[in-house]
Formats: sequence, C-alpha cells, structure tokens
Amino acid sequence: QVPLVESGGGLVQAGGSLRLSCAASGRTVSSYAMGWFRQAPGKEREFVAHITRSGVTYYADSVKGRFTISRSNAENTVNLQMNTLKPEDTAVYYCAVKRYSGSYYLHSQYDYWGQGTQVTVSS
Repeated sequence: QVPLVESGGGLVQAGGSLRLSCAASGRTVSSYAMGWFRQAPGKEREFVAHITRSGVTYYADSVKGRFTISRSNAENTVNLQMNTLKPEDTAVYYCAVKRYSGSYYLHSQYDYWGQGTQVTVSS
C-alpha cells in the first residue's frame, strides 16, 4: 500500500493558478512513477500529467503549456502547478502511483490512488 494525500484544491477565477500537492505517507515519491488524473461530474476519469522515476514528464494535450508536474524530494511530494485555469478544468483531481510498465495515460495502469481534491474554476 502507498497512502496518498492530495491538497491544494479550491475555487479560483478563470485565468488564475493553483498548485496541487500529493504526499506519499511512509514512502519516498522518487521511488515511483506518478500521475495526476481528473474527473468532472458525469465524465470519465481522464489523464492529466505523468512523471517517470527519472523525471520525464508527459501531459494531456488539453493542459500542455499550462500545467507542470514536478517532484520535490525535499518535501516528498509530487506537485501539479496549474496556470491559466479554465472553467473546463473544474474537476476532482487525483494523484496515483504507477508501479509497473504500461500506458501512462490509462488510469487502469495505476495501482494506488489518493482521495482527490476539488478544483473549481469560475468564469
């Protein structure tokens, strides 16, 4: 088990920024490939961003250039900096651990999930 806790969500106006953090209790985040997904009401969970153990990053086209995933070894967190937010970014955001090889953009390939944090972007 890898307990994950997300934080940093909230309400922000369109064009604003938020920084989400994901902490792994009792584990070192640098040991894992990790990703961020989001799920809006009535929609399927969708891929947002992924960071490999070596630090290579991948993004969904919808967030490329606006979001940045990073790892802080000092804080033992994986973070998602979200800039130029849009109302369509409104969703519950989840971080997850991916232990094995497989497509980074498929939520089924991830093994452990946090409880999620709500992000609401007003127009």
